[in-house]
Parts: sequence; C-alpha cells; structure tokens
Amino acid sequence: MAKLYFHYSTMNAGKSTLLLQASYNYHERGMQTYLITAQFDNRAGKARIGSRIGIGADADTFAKGEDLFQKIEARLAEGPCTCVFIDEAQFLSREQVWQLARAVDDLRVPVMCYGLRVDFQGNLFPGSAALLALADEMREVRTICHCGKKATMVVRQDDQGRVLTDGDQVQIGGNETYVSLCRRHWREATGG
Repeated sequence: MAKLYFHYSTMNAGKSTLLLQASYNYHERGMQTYLITAQFDNRAGKARIGSRIGIGADADTFAKGEDLFQKIEARLAEGPCTCVFIDEAQFLSREQVWQLARAVDDLRVPVMCYGLRVDFQGNLFPGSAALLALADEMREVRTICHCGKKATMVVRQDDQGRVLTDGDQVQIGGNETYVSLCRRHWREATGG
C-alpha cells in the first residue's frame, strides 16, 4: 500500500544522504525511482541532490506553483517507478503537498519527502506544516547540538558568525550559514 512519508529534522542531520541511500537500495534491486528537488536550491548543482558526505544523484526539480500530481503522473506514463523521493520538502506549498497525497492515493505510488521542520526563527515551513498534517508516516532524522543533546532548532549566522533573528524565511545555505542546536541553546543564541 502506497503512503506519503515525511522524514524531517534540522540542518545537517543527513536527510539527503538517507534519501540517496533509500533510492540506491531500490535501484540495487532493479526498481526505478523518481527523484525531485527544489528548483532554486542548486548547492549540489543544477537539478541534483547532494549530500555533505559527497554522494549525489541527478534529479528532476519542482518550482513554485508547479502541479506535482501531473509531474508524477507524466513520469509514471514513461515506465515503471517504484517510489518518488522529494528532497527539500519544506519548500513545497500546501497545494503541492495535497498533490503528492493525491498521487499516493490515486496513482498508488509511495512518496517519500525529506525536509526541514522549522526555520531559523522556530516557525514551521509551509510545506512542512502541510506534511505534518497529511503524511501517513513521519520519521524524525536526528542530529545533535554541540552540547550532545538532540538538535531540534537551527540558527542562521552572517559571514562573521553572528546569529541573525530577522530576514526572509528562505535563504539557501549550508554549514557556513546554519547551525543546528537544541532548544535551550537556540533560545540562548537568539535571546528567546
């Protein structure tokens, strides 16, 4: 039975690594997968999912307002596809999450989404909020704070390492921009 999955965490927990590993496992058994990532996030290269540990794979992309049900339906018309993988799922819109749920229900293909739960201000991303509401199964991917506790929050830093508390919700960056922290250390860092 096909399901909509949401694997969530903070930055640097290994979400993309897990996605790539799961897709590889399907391929190793002779099954095809369909990888999709956010069009505007090209840190790993254009139309590519990459991991901090150096592995990567080519992927299709999704743009704001694009109909993902139609995109998946078109891919399935090209030939067998055992599973759909979505990286950077926090950037999905609520409507796009509903389209993924419809693909699971009507096209009977599992969809595995990987993304951040909250932004640097502690707010849910729209895609994450919708996935938390609609996913059939949710799995937390854990990482740790510098104190050793589970990191559930992230701070954004400027190029001098100062913590930022204002700005746009979306700013693409990696270790140079974001640091994962436990809630207590996030509160200390942000003055919250």
